[in-house]
Amino acid sequence: MIELDGINKTYQVGEFPLRALQDVSITINAGEYLSVMGPSGSGKSTLLNMVGLLDRPDSGRYSLDGTATETLGEEARARLRADYIGFIFQAFHLINRLTTLENVELPMMLAGISPKQRRQSALDVLEQVGLAERATHRPNQLSGGQLQRVAIARAIVMKPRILLADEPTGNLDQASGHEVVDVLENLNREGITLLVVTHDMALGKRARRRIRMVDGRIEKDTGDSDAATGSTAL
Repeated sequence: MIELDGINKTYQVGEFPLRALQDVSITINAGEYLSVMGPSGSGKSTLLNMVGLLDRPDSGRYSLDGTATETLGEEARARLRADYIGFIFQAFHLINRLTTLENVELPMMLAGISPKQRRQSALDVLEQVGLAERATHRPNQLSGGQLQRVAIARAIVMKPRILLADEPTGNLDQASGHEVVDVLENLNREGITLLVVTHDMALGKRARRRIRMVDGRIEKDTGDSDAATGSTAL
């Protein structure tokens, strides 16, 4: 589904160039569960942004389900994101003045889906993540784990085929982190391709395929048939 070939990305930081990605090539099949680990500044989040079509490579090719993306205009890239990709961030990025239900409905509102249809779809995914009874609550009435599950519901309400999670448990206590990981892994078992960027080694080791990045390069790409989902305790 995802093919990156010779991807390079350099940012200008003051007077100095920073090579965030260097000749990165990777193929990700539909339904895979991957973690991307590495020290700060290794290129993990840049790789996630590249896969999520939030950034463009300076050189190299990126094909998403057979579509060459590097030459697409912004409108076409936005359509492709909406059709394929859901995002989960460490900081949740919920809107405080909206209820749980309204936060989940937001992507559908932007897509022009009717109020009746988006309400039912939002209620369905809130049920899926175990938060149907919190539909009328606002973010300041929810725990950290509940906030992240709302963010997951918002990410999957448009039925993406790929879920990109950037430090999804980074702001959570251990119990809340367990809840969020369970939700993500259930989604993967249902067929969603799951890519998790994390500093948490225990979380990273749960993935069936594990990528380690150093200095903008993929240093190691390992898969372990014995590393079934949930086999490593958090």
